[in-house]
Amino acid sequence: MSVKSTIVSQFEQVATEQERKLARLSDDTKLIECGLDSLSFAIIVARLEDSLGVDPFSAERAVDFPVTFGDFVTLYEGLAK
Repeated sequence: MSVKSTIVSQFEQVATEQERKLARLSDDTKLIECGLDSLSFAIIVARLEDSLGVDPFSAERAVDFPVTFGDFVTLYEGLAK
């Protein structure tokens, strides 16, 4: 499974579990408008760390939080190599 498909799967799963309506995910979708809240994102980041073995938001790195879904995917793709 690709990094992007893993991320999409987690967004969909968490949205379902948190009973949130997820917007259509495209590279231009703003994360703030995708339908998820901060708890949802925390769950996604924790699960992606488990499945991909990286946490781009750890204290070891200075990272600006991505603005769009495409930025989010690119961040993970760059670290999961």
